[in-house]
Amino acid sequence: MSIHIATGIARHGERLLLVASTYANHVEPLWTLPGGRQEQAELASETVVRELLEETGLQGRVVDFAYVSESYDGPTHVMNLTFVIATSGEPNVPSRHDHVVAAEWIPIDALRERVSVAVVREPLLAYLQGSARRYFGFHDAGVTIRWSD
Repeated sequence: MSIHIATGIARHGERLLLVASTYANHVEPLWTLPGGRQEQAELASETVVRELLEETGLQGRVVDFAYVSESYDGPTHVMNLTFVIATSGEPNVPSRHDHVVAAEWIPIDALRERVSVAVVREPLLAYLQGSARRYFGFHDAGVTIRWSD
């Protein structure tokens, strides 16, 4: 099985927009970039803009491509395209959202502690530190996500 995900890096000065998502197999929410699974006949750039609105209530637009990361969660192959997105305002998680419980502008120097999942954290930190690397591969995601559907 393969899952395609698109996530977005929204930056305001020295802060990044993160969302906290709950999953049935995790006691605490996991902090990550806004984004989610690509739908049928949807471009990845459309996915990230749709997911940003669904998860944070914010309108956005894709500015650039940042990097791609892929990993395996057991037999599940996850491909994640990460874009730089432009947005403004304060996030407001819609009450109807099924798993996002918070969205906040987080100081960049707090990302290492806030983002606990290495397959999300390490490519993000490398990008923010100016790495020219655009691909990150992980044979083991180090985390299992039980999706709601």
